[in-house]
Amino acid sequence: MPKRHIYPFTAIVGQEKMKLALALNIINPTLSGVLIRGEKGTAKSTAVRALAEILPDIEIVKDCPFQHNPFGKHDVCRECAKQDCREKMLAFEPPEKTTRGIKVIELPVGATEDRVVGTMDMEHALKKGEKRVEPGILAAAHRGILYVDEVNLLDDHVVDVLLDSAAMGVNTIEREGVSFSHPARFTLVGTMNPEEGELRPQLLDRFGLCVNIEGIIDPESRVAIMERRAEFDENPAGFCKKWEEDSCALVEKIKHAIDLYPQVIMERSLLYEVASYCLEVGVDGHRGDIIIMKTAKTLAAYNDRLQVTKEDIDAAAELALLHRVRRQPLQDIVMDVKSLRKQRQHH
Repeated sequence: MPKRHIYPFTAIVGQEKMKLALALNIINPTLSGVLIRGEKGTAKSTAVRALAEILPDIEIVKDCPFQHNPFGKHDVCRECAKQDCREKMLAFEPPEKTTRGIKVIELPVGATEDRVVGTMDMEHALKKGEKRVEPGILAAAHRGILYVDEVNLLDDHVVDVLLDSAAMGVNTIEREGVSFSHPARFTLVGTMNPEEGELRPQLLDRFGLCVNIEGIIDPESRVAIMERRAEFDENPAGFCKKWEEDSCALVEKIKHAIDLYPQVIMERSLLYEVASYCLEVGVDGHRGDIIIMKTAKTLAAYNDRLQVTKEDIDAAAELALLHRVRRQPLQDIVMDVKSLRKQRQHH
């Protein structure tokens, strides 16, 4: 089967905030994902699908349906349908491992809750007296990226399940009084067109970062978009080869930032700056403060620095507060947090 070529992430024209927000979530999955809001045809889906090419490699237990780390201890393996894996664990033998790139798992439109969460094989349980699980999308997304297109059109209860799992890092399947849990730590990326309806505020707040994107109005950039797309459609392999060097450079930059992030220092005075920022623009709760702090540190690591600056905080606030600013009924999400802060400081 011939390789399916994906449009390169680095070949996307403009939309720098969107690309930055996605890269930051790869470096630091605790940023709790990103919501990309924009009109149709603004490269939202193209960018997320292109992520697969710039994600670092991870080690997993070979053929494991739960994407387990071979160096971890997983009680779930005792109840896994994969017989040889279970037997090795019970015999305290190391599992067979393999290396592969982090995956981008796409949630199909109209996916049922069972398809997302997974199901119990009740027939096997009744016959053999053993729990057997049919893993769902959340198992496949563990240690990877879960991509939800048109997240605002998903059933609310499915969105609740996704966000709960993303926050807790665990997915629980409960059927007929039988309960089963497995790790489900993933980065949630949602895209949506606000013209088709908004997300509930409590769901909005669960996304760490939010980016509003619009069509590019610069004629030169629009021509570059057309030319690159035509070149890709005519010769996908050649086009991807042309951008391979840029893609490899970005992968190395992300890997370096992942290693650097634990060493990044943020002065206490800058934490007060974060708190002031959130108070001045009108943010409820404390999630915004924490996400700005983490994003600022991730930005420093991304830019090969060990010290957070005021500029990092400003950039982090733009990504973390757009969807958290207190709004009047029917008021749209703000477009510029920095300007809003200045307005409120003058008042």
